[in-house]
Amino acid sequence: MSGLPDITIGPFKRAQGSIVLPGSKSISNRALLLAALSSGTTTLKNLLDADDTQVMRNALRQLGLSVIDKENKVCVVEGCGGQFPVREADLFMGNAGTAIRPLTAALAMQGGNYRLSGVARMHERPIRDLVDGLRQVGAKIEYELQEGYPPIQISAAEIQIKDVVKVRGDVSSQFLTALLMALPLVATDPVRIEVIGELISRPYIDITLKLMARFGVNVACPDMQSFVIPAKTSDSVYKSPGQLSVEGDASSASYFLALGAIGGGPMKVLGVGKDSIQGDVAFADALALMGANINAGEDWIEVAGVKNANGKLNGITIDCTEIPDAAMTLAVAALFAEGPTRLNSIASWRVKETDRIAAMAKELKKVGAIVEEGADYIVVQAPPSQSDWKSPAEGIDTYDDHRIAMCFSLVSLKNIPITINDPACVNKTFPTYFEVLESIVKT
Repeated sequence: MSGLPDITIGPFKRAQGSIVLPGSKSISNRALLLAALSSGTTTLKNLLDADDTQVMRNALRQLGLSVIDKENKVCVVEGCGGQFPVREADLFMGNAGTAIRPLTAALAMQGGNYRLSGVARMHERPIRDLVDGLRQVGAKIEYELQEGYPPIQISAAEIQIKDVVKVRGDVSSQFLTALLMALPLVATDPVRIEVIGELISRPYIDITLKLMARFGVNVACPDMQSFVIPAKTSDSVYKSPGQLSVEGDASSASYFLALGAIGGGPMKVLGVGKDSIQGDVAFADALALMGANINAGEDWIEVAGVKNANGKLNGITIDCTEIPDAAMTLAVAALFAEGPTRLNSIASWRVKETDRIAAMAKELKKVGAIVEEGADYIVVQAPPSQSDWKSPAEGIDTYDDHRIAMCFSLVSLKNIPITINDPACVNKTFPTYFEVLESIVKT
């Protein structure tokens, strides 16, 4: 279904069942790179098989690595001990931020010549803060077209860390993640990284640190803004753990958890739970604040309708710093709530696959929502009455953004049909999303 030019889904009234989540994109791409940089062979289980992880896998193969896909979402990576066999390559990174940013940093440590480019939108997504951080240690990186944005050219350079490495944290946590993963390769002495300004999306940094520890590098955090990388004790810094199982994707879980609330449930997601290392698992807490009935175990979460007698969620005001991706699902869940819902601290939406604040505001208005947007917030209120709900004939535009497509599928639970334009964009993280959705919604 997701390969069609557009699809119309609904009208639906209920959602019930259970699903096994695809692997986390954030964990998958970090694990792929760490496995490649380590000594030994790593077997990755439940690896996400989607566009973004294929971008990373293909790039690693171009760099001379053995990356073998097997059945049942298993991938076997032969590590290179920190030195990529290929020292000159032209890499196409699509629109995968979780691939281009950490790979840029790792390549800058290699003493080779590399070019990284992507789709048109990737060339609009900032990378300056990462490049500035890498230049502090001697990396030679040039912008090919527009200053501060890909495509970029990395040239062989002598890396020397003479001082504290500083990086901004208020645009994307991926810049810090990239430095954390790459600098151990050249850390002849302990290296201190300091974050300038607010560090957004801290849970994603926690994912990075926990995965680095699995591969043998333990980073100290003396305070909330500083990170100390230990000095390397051997040529091969990262050591393979042998095998690693990737958690289910907590961001993808948000759509089904929301369906369990607005569609009555019970709806159970398997593969992520209260022991998750992903920050987006806190979406369940946000949904509980809105009045949903939530239960959770070590690796599962279940939602069974709402507590309110009227069957509706409550509008809330919430800081979304910790759940930037899953917060998009809250914006659509707000259509099923009484009162306005205000999502604060979402400036990072502006530099994602599209300008998500502007895109969400425009598409929410199409279905009749009352919307206010600002530089780093959005306020969403349901249409005033049932007659104000709309099923736009032109459909919901998705801006080549997988999360917009998946979010707006929830509108079909208002018992109206909704057309999703370019649904194939879900291939970025969840190729079978619409098939899975059909298996749990009911008229």
